[in-house]
Amino acid sequence: MELIDQRTKAIMEGCKERAWEAGLRFAPETLEYIVTNRDLLELTPKHMIPTLYDYWVHDVEVHREKGRYELYPNNPYETVINTRPAISFYNDNNPDWLNVMIFYHVLAHIDFFQNNLHFQNTWGEDFAGKALSDKRAVAMLRSEKGRWVDYVIEFSRGIDNLVGYYKELGGNGAEDRSKPTRLDFYFDHFLQEVQPVPVHEYLREIERYNACLRQHGELADSFFFAEVLTRHPELDSLYEKHLQHHGAQPADLLDYLQRHSPFLQREENRWMKTVMEIVRTTSLFFQPQIRTKIMNEGWASYWHEKLFLADERISGHEVGFARIHALVTSMPKVGVNPYALGMRLFHYVEELADKGKLSLEYEQIASAHERQRYDARTGRGRETLLDVRRHYNDFLFLNKFIDQDFVDRHKLFVVGRRLNPRKGVWELFVQSRRAEDYKKMLLDSLYHPPVVEVDESLMDDGCLYLRHRFEGKPLVREFIGNTMLGISFLWGGPVKLETTEWIQDRSGSPSPYAMPSEQGREPVPRRVLYTMEDRRLSRTLL
Repeated sequence: MELIDQRTKAIMEGCKERAWEAGLRFAPETLEYIVTNRDLLELTPKHMIPTLYDYWVHDVEVHREKGRYELYPNNPYETVINTRPAISFYNDNNPDWLNVMIFYHVLAHIDFFQNNLHFQNTWGEDFAGKALSDKRAVAMLRSEKGRWVDYVIEFSRGIDNLVGYYKELGGNGAEDRSKPTRLDFYFDHFLQEVQPVPVHEYLREIERYNACLRQHGELADSFFFAEVLTRHPELDSLYEKHLQHHGAQPADLLDYLQRHSPFLQREENRWMKTVMEIVRTTSLFFQPQIRTKIMNEGWASYWHEKLFLADERISGHEVGFARIHALVTSMPKVGVNPYALGMRLFHYVEELADKGKLSLEYEQIASAHERQRYDARTGRGRETLLDVRRHYNDFLFLNKFIDQDFVDRHKLFVVGRRLNPRKGVWELFVQSRRAEDYKKMLLDSLYHPPVVEVDESLMDDGCLYLRHRFEGKPLVREFIGNTMLGISFLWGGPVKLETTEWIQDRSGSPSPYAMPSEQGREPVPRRVLYTMEDRRLSRTLL
């Protein structure tokens, strides 16, 4: 692995200038490395960070990927890391015209990383340097503690999907959670609990603060609260009392275990907190990437198409570009290609904004013919795209812009599966072409980890009590035992988990239309309590 040569670097700098002119915004400092296909495969199991973890699980993943490559050779084009400066890796056999396309794709990724608000906690972080420091810390601990380090890593990674990503995103870390600002207190507590006001007055206060922010910048708080204190002189004293009673609240289960586990507070076990925090911060770093996969890839595909076709340096290679672009952004009949779906949605949003169809006036038009002909020619397409890139994640993006017009235009549908008893095979069929069904299929496929919280009111005799907030999907039962075993180890005592499962109801009256084997067996949600004590798991219906 080595840095790209000066000639290729000059091509990259030319791409940056064209990307800035088009409206993308990113830091000018970047690092580009040349690697082989096999090097890229080795980076993939480590989430594109070669210094992240260094233990046997990743060795297994590397060998598996290399074995797959021997059977099915492929050509991964690039990999980009969200760090400061941004680091990207390229194949050593890419021609110059292909590098131009890939550079535009990478620069759009970097723009997304450095401007989307869901990545704001990563904007000033050199994650590659931190990962190297973490690797050295783990290696040092492994030399002292041996295999126990890997046990702690595995137990922590068993619950690293439960990290409080949105709490961290809103609070910007434990320091802010332990000391809420006066502005937070005023809007979150004073106007809602201490002296509640109607909704229209609450919104008016928000608009007044935004006006102060636009007019006075960094001095906005001073001007805003100068007027507030004339109406509520008691605000400052109430804020001070609130600070005295407000302690640092754990953001998630890993954070809670580090703060309150009796086992981890022992002098001989405190080193485990270091390992747990490495796992936790790494998971937090990758949470926004998991939650913006479709947007991120769609944004990069949109811009590499826009910028590449306008670049005079690719003259004569349009056919090669069309072939590779089609391979990357083709819409499959079954399944979802995030590159294709995201790119087409961005094109669709740009068209809607240019024609003024993202307005209340357009929404109030009932005639399908008039809606089709409507064109206000606002010219706000590019501005709207940049705004969507900044504020949305995959859920908001899909939920807002997937509609029947988009589904019909691209001939999208939901695929069902049924058994053909005569042939003895499963058949795929078009189940629905409705936008609501297609949107539901997409939203159901998005990353949505379970919400598991600590309930201190039910903790007794040193038992950790966890409560799963049921959202229609039960926990995967085969993982509950090993996960609770790891939590029990980190807690140093028994653990209880209250969750909801679908239980066959045998008590209800049978339906006259049901088969005999199905009568009285309608599944219903029931609360279930799992208990892990002395490395034994028990299950009780509540």
